[in-house]
Amino acid sequence: MKDSVAEEHLYLAFSHQYRDSIFPLHTSISLFLLSYCDCKLFKVFLVPTGEDVGDQCVKENLAGDLEVHLISRCQLPVVVQSCSLPAVVVKDDKFCRAGLSVVLRHIIQKTFEADPSKKDVLELLGFKKTCLKACAEVSQWTRLCEISIPLAVERFLTASPEHCQAIPPDILLLERKLGEPVRVHNDDKIRRQKLQQQKAGAKAAVPVLGKEATEESKTGEVHEHPPSSLELSVAFSKLLAQEAPDAINREAPHIRRTKTSDLPLLDHVFAEGLYFTVADLVLLPCIHQFLVSSKKQGKNLVNLPLISSWYRRVQEVPGVKKAAGKCNMELLQLPELVSAPEEQLQDSSSVPDELEEDNEESRFIGGPRPTMTKLMENGIEAKFSPHPCPSWTLDWTSLPSAVSPGEGKMSRDRALRKQQQLNNLVAAVTKLAKPGDVIVDFCSGGGHVGIVLAYLMPSCQVVLIENKELSLIRAKDRSDELGLNNIWFIQANLDYFNGTFNIGVALHACGVATDMVIEHCLRARAAFVVSPCCYGFIQNTVKFKYPRSHQFKEILSYKEHMILCRFADQTAVQLPPERKLIGKQCMGLVDLDRAWAAEEHNYSVQVISMEPESCSPKNNMVVGIPT
Repeated sequence: MKDSVAEEHLYLAFSHQYRDSIFPLHTSISLFLLSYCDCKLFKVFLVPTGEDVGDQCVKENLAGDLEVHLISRCQLPVVVQSCSLPAVVVKDDKFCRAGLSVVLRHIIQKTFEADPSKKDVLELLGFKKTCLKACAEVSQWTRLCEISIPLAVERFLTASPEHCQAIPPDILLLERKLGEPVRVHNDDKIRRQKLQQQKAGAKAAVPVLGKEATEESKTGEVHEHPPSSLELSVAFSKLLAQEAPDAINREAPHIRRTKTSDLPLLDHVFAEGLYFTVADLVLLPCIHQFLVSSKKQGKNLVNLPLISSWYRRVQEVPGVKKAAGKCNMELLQLPELVSAPEEQLQDSSSVPDELEEDNEESRFIGGPRPTMTKLMENGIEAKFSPHPCPSWTLDWTSLPSAVSPGEGKMSRDRALRKQQQLNNLVAAVTKLAKPGDVIVDFCSGGGHVGIVLAYLMPSCQVVLIENKELSLIRAKDRSDELGLNNIWFIQANLDYFNGTFNIGVALHACGVATDMVIEHCLRARAAFVVSPCCYGFIQNTVKFKYPRSHQFKEILSYKEHMILCRFADQTAVQLPPERKLIGKQCMGLVDLDRAWAAEEHNYSVQVISMEPESCSPKNNMVVGIPT
């Protein structure tokens, strides 16, 4: 095992204990993962949310061999105070990871780095290590696991008996997702094996329990009946690091000739499909609490057969029962359930529309001219304010190389265009900023904007927020090279940042991310300077509906607004001039809608074209100031 390079501190919220879980459930989930990974690399701090939690209470609430420490919110590192917990920070460092998915993924990666023999831990990140990597703001699955299910269970447990009769809609949504066909890498091969098994009328070979499972049996864990379907055989063969049986690997000629469309679909074994991932470890403490409470209330779980089967199956995974024992979780032994189709349909129908996936036709037929004409007839056209300082530019040759975007692996032409984009944003921010201001670079990427601002304005504090770890690490390396001491780094989804700030900035925040940045600034009453991008990715989400402003809502439908968004992406250099002009007008209209929506919150907002416009096909800049 490798020696730890630097001590990392893990901060978890602590409100109360209910039965065998610590709340909020994000804390129970984090502790469960630490137990499952047998990870002791982090110094764990509990941050009470109330006033009357003492050391003794904390020690009684935590079992196992995990040492924990109590710390008040005001004692947290400054960078952590700006984030929702859980959060991880290297001791005395300015790099913070916040939010459940980000923290869990970091725990898994650090566990494997410290002990590369724990390949089963790394497998929790799934295919290409993407499990729960997409942020909750844009991924319905991440949102369901990370936010919706934990909150739904917490509400269910605290509701009065008369208010918790119905199964929470998010639980029903999970049940339905477990019934959807599985799509996995190389599923064609597995589906052919399933077809061969079906035609032979045989069941998949039962994998022999591996060493770890055998050891668990010796410690008193009794496994239920072994998996019998092909999906279970494939899943548990991977878990136990075994090869699939030879009989399954060989395919008959008529099986190989079968069309892909005629192959049988795969069933869920675990939450994300065939393989056990961190998503299962996130859901287990939540579903466990829901099932325990339901059982105590005498509820019939007939409409949750898939969740019940999943709950039983997860217990068969080597290491799960041991981790549950460390966390004092007394896992239930549920009977197999078979639901009547009409009952299941009736219960699933209570899932509200906002939890449904958007099944509307994603292709919007027709060009933008009818929509633009409709707006013009109502007196609405794209409007661009004059650039406040069109000739302003930084003397890039006098700046250290680590400040320039050309420091990265970027062509000379692209570096020049990036410098021109930065000239525009830095000029706008410089006019707004005053000494002592906190400036947040949202969706910061490699820190091109934030590092320039921190270097040029040492009297201001600059915070970089980015979901992609490698990009933020590159930004920190550049900052360290410059010796900047007025800059912080937060790897998190935007929703996990709750600090106060004066100016928000974002260069080419993709699609809905631009609206998320503006929303953050509106809540903080902060000025904003944003350059939108990827208009074609804009779509209705749980939190954001389009159009944004009252004026546009009165005239355009959602589909009409989406037509503008799709054509706003038609500004690439190689397109004909007339088409690019229409694209620019659509960009202006979409951003005008954003500007008017912000003005409804008492802001003065301008939509400006960057100078020169050739610096980027996405050359709009939206500048808002609270009035």
